[in-house]
Amino acid sequence: QVQLVESGGGLVQAGTTLRPSCVASGGTFSDYGMGWFRQTPGKAREFVANINWLGGRRDYADFVKGRLTIFRENDKNTVYLQMNSLKPEDTAVYYCGAVRTTGIAYSVGSYEYWGQGTRVTVSS
Repeated sequence: QVQLVESGGGLVQAGTTLRPSCVASGGTFSDYGMGWFRQTPGKAREFVANINWLGGRRDYADFVKGRLTIFRENDKNTVYLQMNSLKPEDTAVYYCGAVRTTGIAYSVGSYEYWGQGTRVTVSS
């Protein structure tokens, strides 16, 4: 059983940066592809970014390309989401997910484990 704990969200102004992180425990981290998703009230959880087990393959939702970067440090069992040039529309709870695969996954249903989320609020 893998446990995921996100942190690093917060209240920031538009145009600034945040770097949420997600620490995994209870499994071999490098066995898992990782993803970041976000959710706002009344809406479904949506894909933001993903990364494969060694970090050599990544992909992003169109609305974050060029502003967000996902990366991982397997020796620290941690995946990060570097968020630059934040916009008010980025306001959401951000969740990390883990799926046992060497590839990358895009759908919520593909992920086996989830963290509790970290809230990001961007003011204009």
